[in-house]
Amino acid sequence: MTRAPVAARRPSRGEPRSLFSRLSEYVDDIGRHSPARFAILVFTGLIVVFTLIFSLPISSAGPGRTPLVDALFTAVSVICVTGLATVDMATHWSLFGHVVIFVGVQIGAIGVLTLASIMGLVVSRKLGLRARLLAASDSNPLRAHAGPVPEGQAVRLGEVGGLLATVALSSAVIQVVIALLMIPRVLADGMPLVDAVLDSFYYSAMAFTNTGFTPNAEGLAAFENDYVFLTLIMIGVFLGSIGFPVIYALARNPRNPRRWSVHVKLTLLTTAILIVAGTALYIVLEFDNPDTFGDIEAGPTVFQSLFLSMMTRSGGFSTIQVSDLNGSSLLVTDMLMFIGGGSASTAGGIKVTTLAVLFLAAFAEARGNRSMEAFGRRIPSDVLRLSVSVVLWGATIVAVSSVLILHITKEPLDHVLFETISAFATSGLSTGLTERLPDSAKYVLAVTMWMGRVGTVTLSVALAASQRRQLFTRAEERPIVG
Repeated sequence: MTRAPVAARRPSRGEPRSLFSRLSEYVDDIGRHSPARFAILVFTGLIVVFTLIFSLPISSAGPGRTPLVDALFTAVSVICVTGLATVDMATHWSLFGHVVIFVGVQIGAIGVLTLASIMGLVVSRKLGLRARLLAASDSNPLRAHAGPVPEGQAVRLGEVGGLLATVALSSAVIQVVIALLMIPRVLADGMPLVDAVLDSFYYSAMAFTNTGFTPNAEGLAAFENDYVFLTLIMIGVFLGSIGFPVIYALARNPRNPRRWSVHVKLTLLTTAILIVAGTALYIVLEFDNPDTFGDIEAGPTVFQSLFLSMMTRSGGFSTIQVSDLNGSSLLVTDMLMFIGGGSASTAGGIKVTTLAVLFLAAFAEARGNRSMEAFGRRIPSDVLRLSVSVVLWGATIVAVSSVLILHITKEPLDHVLFETISAFATSGLSTGLTERLPDSAKYVLAVTMWMGRVGTVTLSVALAASQRRQLFTRAEERPIVG
């Protein structure tokens, strides 16, 4: 006679518990009460794992191990999909190392909690409330606080399952299609078939994830005049930078813009304005610079200016030496990188909708309106508070990091500021300063990348307590501003 299986029993209060069970309970408690802290915990743990992998001899192409500071910096740059590097990414890493980089940027681009929710959806064929909340908080900072959130969102909680499916499907389809279109262009450059296929998928992944690593040491030099290849790079960067909620909305209502949310409209409009403005500024500021666009004709100047403007969205690719840009162009690039791409995208920065909300608030104040409005909808004041918080925290992080690196390196301010903003905004464009930084400055820049990718809102919510109910209102008094 066989015995019935005994049900698993939770240890009583007096019984000793294993370290694993206590750790599991602690992580479960964090995930249930603070999605922001849970996201940071998982994100940081992932960086530690990838640092250990990059430190292994099998990961590097040469003999010996990669120094810890370079392994850590690479892990942060990969998981944060930044694109900055302290080693030659094309030649330093082995085939195994490049595979790890490829996998890492996919995880970093999609988001740790989003990827976990997608895997859970694939395995269990359903999505529980807790998984929906975690995925929602990963795609919308307004949901990072504990407690109820108004459902006037770009993607409602009930639509999270559809958003996750869109994230998985669009990421795969876009990268595969762009890679297949790149293969003939790479073959035309004289590369063997196998190498052409691998490089095309690598370029496609680095474009869509807005990382900017290249598989060859010369970068885009071989394709700087191949406008078809560069256009494919721009398409990948653009689709990755507009954000998965926008892709989800466009997939659901491709021919009916009236049904698009305010978030979708603001993202597309502000992105288009910034791309056009950046292109025009680069044409004006660089047309007479012999080191960049001064020696080429008008048509190529316009195209290369458009490409550079697109790459400031967080793309990280460049057909010129960034250090050759005029000081005015470097400052314009700083501003465009700091703004970044769309929310819940593979791009970084403070996000284009944050900038749009700040301008809407300024316009409303100038007109004497009590509320912000866009596309026939009123935008609540808590969105403005969040936007101001994002900008102030972002500016503070950039300022502190710049001061520390300036003190350590004594390098010129414009180059230090450029590298710091590129790290915070996970852009990946570089003046060449990152490669020659001392170890202490590399650690500062790595922390800056981590803060920029985690997000200022997620970081501030994780450091603070859960959202509190305030049962009283203090007396009002107005300070003088402006």
